[in-house]
Amino acid sequence: MTDLLSIGASGARAYQSALATTSDNIANAATAGYSRRVATVREVVATGGNTSAINSGLGANVGGVTRAADAFKATEVRSASSDLARTLAGATWLGRIDSSLTQNKLGDQLTAFFTSAKAVAADPTALPARATMLENAAGVAAAFGATGKALDGAMTDLKASAETAVTQLNNLSASLAKVNAGLARANEGTAGQAALLDQRDQMLEQMSALTDVTVSFDNYGRAAVHAGGNTGPLLVEGAQAAQVSQVSNDEGAFSFAVRQSSGQVQPMSPSGGALAGIAESGGRIAAARDQISQMARDFAEGVNAVQAAGSDLQGNAGQPVFTVGDPAYQLGTVMTDPRGIAAAAAGAGQRDNSNLAGFETLRTSGKFEQGVTDLTAANGAALSGRNSVADAQSAIRDAAVSARDSVSGVNIDEEAVDLMRFQQAYQASTRVIQIARETLQSILDIR
Repeated sequence: MTDLLSIGASGARAYQSALATTSDNIANAATAGYSRRVATVREVVATGGNTSAINSGLGANVGGVTRAADAFKATEVRSASSDLARTLAGATWLGRIDSSLTQNKLGDQLTAFFTSAKAVAADPTALPARATMLENAAGVAAAFGATGKALDGAMTDLKASAETAVTQLNNLSASLAKVNAGLARANEGTAGQAALLDQRDQMLEQMSALTDVTVSFDNYGRAAVHAGGNTGPLLVEGAQAAQVSQVSNDEGAFSFAVRQSSGQVQPMSPSGGALAGIAESGGRIAAARDQISQMARDFAEGVNAVQAAGSDLQGNAGQPVFTVGDPAYQLGTVMTDPRGIAAAAAGAGQRDNSNLAGFETLRTSGKFEQGVTDLTAANGAALSGRNSVADAQSAIRDAAVSARDSVSGVNIDEEAVDLMRFQQAYQASTRVIQIARETLQSILDIR
């Protein structure tokens, strides 16, 4: 009779634990990073005495909480996340370059300047046309300056993003090291261990969005994380986390290094994740800024050279219209009197306009408007291509996540069935206890 009570009690405990596990699954069905748990209920068996005979039917217990997960599918998600994050980061900064090149209408300002020079040529003595030309010259200088400053602002923001990403990576590494320490102390097959493993996998996925990582696990489930391939610097090993740092220069070059707890420093070269996209974007922003600066210098020096070749409305030698700043995109206008525009050839009369042909020659040879158009178009094409790649990589990542979740995700319908099944088993176990008590009481009553 005692054995019957023991059997019923063991069943009640086992199925109570199974019910709790199923309830956790249902409650966390929408929780990001949660992996489905399975409580394994098994029969209690024992070997009798000194014989090899196995006694069964001694009750039930929970063999442990098993976490549904597939390491290979999780690796595929990390790889896809790393590729997508790099592409998205690159697209973000290509978008900043595009807005910097287009929002200040530099091409339109250049066109307006050269068009106003033609208007002066139509009537070289008309002061309103000359004043309009100077206004357009100021507009060109302002557009060059605003475009260059916008690109400088993009570079500043890019460097801040790199610093933020490095900080996030270091925080994740430190948190993962703490999870590793917890896994070393966690009991096998417990809900606590499963929760730590969920945290571990979620942190690894977040790290892969910042830089490409290679991960291995020991018997405790602790993660060892290398930046890049297996030969890359260690970010996390056991309860130790390294520190990543970054430096950049005005040319848009980024470099990353990993300092171990031992003090050893190794270079880190991200080929995936947001850090790789940031490093790539630095060169693009710097190249666009350098092209704008060179274009501004060539334009200003070309206009000043045309001025120097002619004479103004008062017969004096033409004076400069622009000054070139540092950086070169910071153009200034130094001419304020419209009479100073050198429309006439040196020594010619006020009605002469032959020197203004030099502006048209400068327009053709310098190809300033076409240069702005080409630069904008090339960046736009790169942005469009990057967005197309991002769409494809997003689909790949979604497929990888779906494949992983098909193993580790919670299916509410299946959990509802398990809930009913375990409830019935629990009720049956309590009924066994009740019958054992009633039978024992009947025996006592007979005595």
